[in-house]
Amino acid sequence: MLRSCDRTTVVGRRDYAILTVLARLGLRGAEVTGLQLDDIDWRGGEIVVHGKGNRIDRLPLPVDVGDAIVAYLTDGRPECTTRAIFCTVRAPYRPLTAAALRQAMGRAFRRASLPRAGAHRLRHSLATDMLRAGASLREVGQVTAASQPGCRR
Repeated sequence: MLRSCDRTTVVGRRDYAILTVLARLGLRGAEVTGLQLDDIDWRGGEIVVHGKGNRIDRLPLPVDVGDAIVAYLTDGRPECTTRAIFCTVRAPYRPLTAAALRQAMGRAFRRASLPRAGAHRLRHSLATDMLRAGASLREVGQVTAASQPGCRR
């Protein structure tokens, strides 16, 4: 799915960054569309996630996720007044909506000849991959806790 994004285009770089965040951090779609420029601590290597129920968590920012976001921010994101990381590619520039995120996912799944799935499927895939790689349930819970209501790390 990630390989299906044409990173030579603005839309491809944006969608690749979005899908990388979803797949590697296991965030909900609304959490991704809600990410703000100030939510990334580049020096500390962390990202702040605003989850359900006004929950705020700091997660490690994996290098590949940071690289994908940087590629989009430096060569794709239009100059605009919104502080949202992900925004529309045509004026008037606005934060990306949940519907637009779902469309981006749908395009990527279609290009990769995969059955259409939502952000939640990527959360489950991340958890499954972590377990297969030998992570404990506690470790999986810590990674996905940022977007789980009622969970505490």
